[in-house]
Amino acid sequence: MVVTRIRVKYNVKVPKGKRADAERAIEVHERGCPAAISVKRGIAIEYSANIEEN
Repeated sequence: MVVTRIRVKYNVKVPKGKRADAERAIEVHERGCPAAISVKRGIAIEYSANIEEN
């Protein structure tokens, strides 16, 4: 078995008015994640998010 792709789905609850902050965090976090940086050359990483404001 060979891992070729990782799919990450975030289910996030944030306070009202913080949705844009959560979207930005999810969008940019890969650049600061040592695990993602280590595997990105050989493994595709896909992200999706379900963001709920409370």
